[in-house]
Amino acid sequence: MRHSQPSAILRLLAAVAVGVTALTAGTVARAQGDAVAISGEAMPQVITKLLSQGRELEGQHRWGDALALYEEAVRKHPDDRQLAERFDIARLHYGVERRYVDHSFLDAVSTLEVTQADELYGELMARIESHYVDAPPWSVLAKRGVQSVDVALTKTNFLRHNGIKADSATVLQTRRAIYAPLRNRQVTSREAAVAVEQQVAQIASQQLGLSRTAVALEFTASAAGSLDHYSAFLSGDQLREIYSQIEGNFVGLGVELKASPEGGLEIVSVIPNSPAERANIQAGDVITMIDNKNITTMSTDEAAGMLTGEEGSFVRVHVVPSKTNGLARPAFDVDVRREHVDVPSLEGVEIVDASYGVAYARVPVFQKTTSRDLEQALWDLHAKGMRTLVLDLRGNPGGLLTSSVELADKFVAQGRIVSTRGRSAGEDFDYRAHRAGTWRVPLVVLIDDQSASASEIFAAAIRDNRRGTVVGERSFGKGSVQGIFPLGYGGAGIRLTTAKFFSPNGQPISQVGVQPDIVVRRANGLPEGGHMAAYRGTDQDTALSKALEIARSQVVQSTTSDSSHR
Repeated sequence: MRHSQPSAILRLLAAVAVGVTALTAGTVARAQGDAVAISGEAMPQVITKLLSQGRELEGQHRWGDALALYEEAVRKHPDDRQLAERFDIARLHYGVERRYVDHSFLDAVSTLEVTQADELYGELMARIESHYVDAPPWSVLAKRGVQSVDVALTKTNFLRHNGIKADSATVLQTRRAIYAPLRNRQVTSREAAVAVEQQVAQIASQQLGLSRTAVALEFTASAAGSLDHYSAFLSGDQLREIYSQIEGNFVGLGVELKASPEGGLEIVSVIPNSPAERANIQAGDVITMIDNKNITTMSTDEAAGMLTGEEGSFVRVHVVPSKTNGLARPAFDVDVRREHVDVPSLEGVEIVDASYGVAYARVPVFQKTTSRDLEQALWDLHAKGMRTLVLDLRGNPGGLLTSSVELADKFVAQGRIVSTRGRSAGEDFDYRAHRAGTWRVPLVVLIDDQSASASEIFAAAIRDNRRGTVVGERSFGKGSVQGIFPLGYGGAGIRLTTAKFFSPNGQPISQVGVQPDIVVRRANGLPEGGHMAAYRGTDQDTALSKALEIARSQVVQSTTSDSSHR
């Protein structure tokens, strides 16, 4: 089940977007016409509506849904302070709730000695000091730690797990008291921030009997999360999941999940040949019960956690089939065996138009095996008559920096692929193409607003080096590199932004994205994921249809050019 190494050698690029962007009207236009303006008079009404929707979700304690709403809103309205503040608050609440249903984090709270928890916090702060892309905002990190403890003291799971039985008045008094270490002091160094944590832990311990380990871990988790949208503390389970995604395998059912609006877990996609596929679970289906327990009122993480388990064990799920999957299917219960699942690095590889030699392949994520697998696929397609290639990166959230560079290097013969720049000189790299092994096949690259990070590196390299035609929607706009650093205790780690990357022409990607050469908007009502599927000959996927049209024209132009040289 998916819920998309030592030191910073492992450089990860992945968008951590929670929300799903609304689909836009289907038109074909040049890239210059991509922006859709909202009148100045309408903008306050849009913001007010978003804030009202968010507050309603907050009132229902649906912090994950609120976070998704605010995240998408902040992307669209980055200058609105109210949205940014609500996003920040939702992230705090969601972070605490998620940690206290994470078994590996709970084990750390229960088993780490105070000295070990303090050392973990100190180690994380040292990593930030030495590797973070910007100068560390120590006062922000210290304040965030206090706020995280404050929010945690309002959560039932936190109080229960830490054995807090004090009355509400005492808890409220403590919540006010823990801000005292921030008053009338300047937190301008790592040591000063650590001192704040120590004082807050002492106050909470004296007034509530709260474990100092629990306080240290809240400071640790919140410090990483307060830096930017992509840096984060990783529990032992989360760190292992990231490594599994990079390697392209994991133990589970073989599904990708998201929260269902009606409650439960909606299946976003099913991995081919997985236990879920053999159990007749399909994309769009909703799981409402796990092991005979109703999950519709649970948080997404808590419910998803019930699907995890040892390889070879079984889990019973109640599945409500999608109403949009054609022929209606009745709800059913099924026992699914947890197995080792290999995530395919490529999907839909085939010749889609034999008369023109048009080949197609989708790259769902940049993982360790992607470059090797695509090389093999290209030779197979070449043997079948490939004369032009459509490479689909829509919905690809990113992955390994090295994998993206290796893929671009297959098609770009010379010049720069991408540049990275960080605060540490060790993060400054210029990745250049190598002529050896370059494929000269004409290329069309498909992107959309969920193509992020490593996808944007590839698309920008193709576009700026004029190696192919980029088609679709403006990409996500995540132009930063994250390093994965294991920490010394609890099997934990940190995902830390260490650099920003720039296109071959020197353009930043952050909040800008990659503008396609030809813009094709998705049609209203297109099923989620439908535009990412392999070619099926339908008229709905207007972007794919346009890409195939361009690919055929490339073959015609190439044939004409070859004839003129004879």
